[in-house]
Amino acid sequence: VQLQACGGGSVQAGGSLRLSCAVSGLSFSKHVMGWFRQAPGKEREFVAAISWSGGSTYFANSVKGRFTITRDNAKSTVYLEMNSLKPEDMAVYYCAAGKSYVTQHPSVYDYWGRGTQVTVSS
Repeated sequence: VQLQACGGGSVQAGGSLRLSCAVSGLSFSKHVMGWFRQAPGKEREFVAAISWSGGSTYFANSVKGRFTITRDNAKSTVYLEMNSLKPEDMAVYYCAAGKSYVTQHPSVYDYWGRGTQVTVSS
């Protein structure tokens, strides 16, 4: 199983980035997908999750209204559209896959990607 996240980069505050995570080696359409992030010196935190069908999404309060999570089951890819980025959004972003329910709890996710760096300058 491989989860390959990409799309990270450096932007100024207020800017936008779109992350993508291509998944292989599992039945993508049968897995809930989530995005998490970890800033230096901080614990990993939940960002967003989407159900297997894409019909249900869940966001951390800190990103609600600014971030959007979508998926393309035909391409086995999940996306995180990030708008109005803030310096506090700067972190390594990880995608994860799980066979349970849409949740913020990392223990529910079985597979994790390597992460992509997002840098936001003020």
